[in-house]
Amino acid sequence: MAYSLKNQRGLTFLSILFILGLLAFFVLLTLKIAPIYMNHSKVVNALSAVESTPDVETLSKRDIMISFNKRFDMNYVENVDKNDIEIIKQGNYVKVEIVYERVEKIIGNLSVLVEFNESFEAGETE
Repeated sequence: MAYSLKNQRGLTFLSILFILGLLAFFVLLTLKIAPIYMNHSKVVNALSAVESTPDVETLSKRDIMISFNKRFDMNYVENVDKNDIEIIKQGNYVKVEIVYERVEKIIGNLSVLVEFNESFEAGETE
């Protein structure tokens, strides 16, 4: 009984194994990276909340930093500390910039680096 190539259908065991391995890698990547972006969305929400504070340009650097610390503690923000927050204040002008990066180990010596840079300006320069 001879079979032709037209009658053969489906994937071989190795191709199924390759596809499952590829799928597992992307699921692992998603599971490692998704929490980083969820944490970043909390940082963006805190930045927006501080920006929408009435008369934020009249607050001192210390008051702005206290506001960030309270919001970060309340929302369980990780991997952002006071060294990542830069506050520039000149009269009734304030610029707040949050710059940080996160390195997440994936497998072995394979890691992913994610960099974030968020900022806002309020008030007028003199």
